Amino acid sequence: MLGLLAAVEQDRAQSQRLLASELGIALGLVNAYLKRCVKKGLVKVRNAPARRYAYYLTPQGFAEKSRLTVEYLSYSFGFFREAKTSCSELLSAAKAAGVSKVVLMGQSDLAEIAALCAIENGVEIVAVVQPQAQQSSFVGLPVFENLDAVPSSFSAVMITGMTGVLEARDAAAARVGPERVLVPAILNIGVGRRNEVAT
Repeated sequence: MLGLLAAVEQDRAQSQRLLASELGIALGLVNAYLKRCVKKGLVKVRNAPARRYAYYLTPQGFAEKSRLTVEYLSYSFGFFREAKTSCSELLSAAKAAGVSKVVLMGQSDLAEIAALCAIENGVEIVAVVQPQAQQSSFVGLPVFENLDAVPSSFSAVMITGMTGVLEARDAAAARVGPERVLVPAILNIGVGRRNEVAT
């Protein structure tokens, strides 16, 4: 919703197809969101030349966009703080247990935070594993399809994907053993002793 309101504010004459492309969502979803915004009085629609429509934010639309922005920033900062604490504690314990080289399993915001925390804790991230990855590197780290494709040696795997967490944990445990799988507490999957790294 925030993305849609921001896009309408920037260019009122955008087509729904262009909005869908810009936001990375389906055309039907853009249409549904626009209808909801019009019904709520957040957006006005006017006919434009060539059977197109022009979208305008109403004063209520500007207010809602501001509210959603504050809500999003608050969530983002909260997520960053919690993720940083979670990753730092886990990597610090891993380092104390003798882990020096880790693979991140999952390309996400959490992986970026984990990479920063690894530097602070003296742990080397050797690669990121992301099935069907669209790029060969992520935050300066090489990306591979699976753990078997990682050419460098590593002593643990940290789960950093935000979806398919249990499957990733189980795949990593099958490869390196459950005691070498690091699962940040922020992922909240109740892995108990699997957060402990054996010495």
